[in-house]
Amino acid sequence: MLFVRDSSLRIAPVIGLLLAAWAGTPALAQDASEWALDIRSAARVIAASAPRGATQFRTAVELRLDPGWHTYWRYPGDSGVPPNFDFSESDNLLAAKVLYPAPQAFSDETGTSIGYGDHVIFPMSITPRDPNKPVRLRVGVFYAVCEKLCVPASGHPELTLKPGQSSGYDDRIARAEANVPKQVSPQQAGLTAKRVSGGPKPLVDVDVATDDNIQIFAEGPTAEWALPIPKPAPGAPPGHRHFVFELDGLPPGVDPKGPLDLTFTMVGGDRPIEATTHLD
Repeated sequence: MLFVRDSSLRIAPVIGLLLAAWAGTPALAQDASEWALDIRSAARVIAASAPRGATQFRTAVELRLDPGWHTYWRYPGDSGVPPNFDFSESDNLLAAKVLYPAPQAFSDETGTSIGYGDHVIFPMSITPRDPNKPVRLRVGVFYAVCEKLCVPASGHPELTLKPGQSSGYDDRIARAEANVPKQVSPQQAGLTAKRVSGGPKPLVDVDVATDDNIQIFAEGPTAEWALPIPKPAPGAPPGHRHFVFELDGLPPGVDPKGPLDLTFTMVGGDRPIEATTHLD
């Protein structure tokens, strides 16, 4: 992926536009960090209310991008860089889990990437080491933003999470959590996948029992996999959708004709879902 820093960009006017655009957001309080501004984007941490006695905090990293710019999902597709979240500088933190909301596809002359346009909220579950004490959450957020060219971006927002705190962001975080694909079985998803050709890159046919106009993204069992995005295919019976893709982008040493576990994320129905299935 090509990163370009354009010396003609001027940070101050962009910051002014960002602040003007976000003037309607809730005022800075214990439930939100300051915005960590970059050239084309900004990042912050927001927190939901935390009842006393809770063993976890519901929080999120929120990214806002300049209009027309996008960032990436955990698997970026044909090009791009997935976001990275570093919690190593936090205090009283036992564990942090980042969730990825349903993405969309972006196509141009270089191919198709997977990610988010303009704005995205990544829900997080934060587990304190001592639940009776505050967590000083320091998040290093490293990501890429793209329009026609791509540039690296980063931010280091900080927020103290306290037991018993209230928040004005409960609804916003709940909506983001609802947009995270729900993990279901292949049977619950109505999904079947099978090889339909041989050769060094076998063709895989995916059938989904749905009338919805869905989009599918395919992933392997580790981040080293780079599978193509399944494309819609004709011939599906009523109430079904067909997709096909080649078993390309496998890590070295993996036999494309051997047993494989693949994860499919389906976006576009009543709720995004995710199912892992086995190819014999």
